[in-house]
Amino acid sequence: MTATLELTRPFDAHLHLRDGAALDATVPASARDFAGALVMPNLAPPITTVAEALAYRERVLARVPAGADFTPRFALYLTDRTAPDEVRRVADCEHVLAFKLYPAGATTNSEHGVTDLAGRHAVLAEMERQGVPLCVHGEETAPEVDVFDRERVFLERTLAPLVERFAGLRVVFEHVTTREAAQYVEGARAGVAASLTPQHLLMSRNDLFVGGLRPHHYCLPVLKREEHRRELVRVATGGDPRFFLGSDSAPHARGRKESACGCAGCYSAPAALALYAQAFEAAEALPRLEAFAALHGPAFYGLAPSAARVTLVRERWRVPERLDFTADDAIVPYWAGAELAWRVA
Repeated sequence: MTATLELTRPFDAHLHLRDGAALDATVPASARDFAGALVMPNLAPPITTVAEALAYRERVLARVPAGADFTPRFALYLTDRTAPDEVRRVADCEHVLAFKLYPAGATTNSEHGVTDLAGRHAVLAEMERQGVPLCVHGEETAPEVDVFDRERVFLERTLAPLVERFAGLRVVFEHVTTREAAQYVEGARAGVAASLTPQHLLMSRNDLFVGGLRPHHYCLPVLKREEHRRELVRVATGGDPRFFLGSDSAPHARGRKESACGCAGCYSAPAALALYAQAFEAAEALPRLEAFAALHGPAFYGLAPSAARVTLVRERWRVPERLDFTADDAIVPYWAGAELAWRVA
């Protein structure tokens, strides 16, 4: 049985760090194990311009621990007011890699999201011309659509027609959760990829309710049936470069999760790499973890993989029940109190 696993330091292609005091906790948690990340822009207010992203970058860099090998990159929030000129500024900026599409009302801080994608065709065409990727939160928000069907319906109504209309647009179907999404990306044209989270590889929707309602397992898109989880594991561990690590680590203070209207998001960053190792080992695919975690994502975004290495050791440890977060509240990490088989050395 393998006792250690040495990997290229991974790249998290979907990470939420928040802003302000939260950065004191979130940035070191990711910088410890990852060489870099694509940081999401759904702050309040959102990051919609290159100038705002560069200012945010300075706030993030100020929290990177001394000596840490961590390079944050950023996405801009696509809105109904985004102009083609901003696309060209992204294409010229090494620190900003993509735009993020949030359908209005789909998830945390998505109220500024796109209300009419047809009205964004000029911007999408410019992204296609400039080679700037579009990262997509793929959920249909129409009230008549069941929450467990939102990804599948979005794929049918919006994503598949978008990919066909803009045949050169590079698209990442973020945090896919369904068999339909996994199989669509697997068979899609070149330039279409998907990120996968640890929670969707390790849990099904039953885990939301085992022993009572589990708010720290609640995320959007919501966990799906076991049959979907198995399909996600299959594509994640199969070696296909279209699929890569995107943790969607999404921190919320404990009080905001354990409330009458709890926020969506799993804070996986403190144990993310060990969680992925657990999923890959369960699938008997540990040798393929490095490519999924450290090579496929950078290749899609045109980045060189890290030259540094990270070592996982087979050593049982328990994820803390809670961690420091802000002056007013703690945070409960994903998998809190549970035991993991792998630890980052």
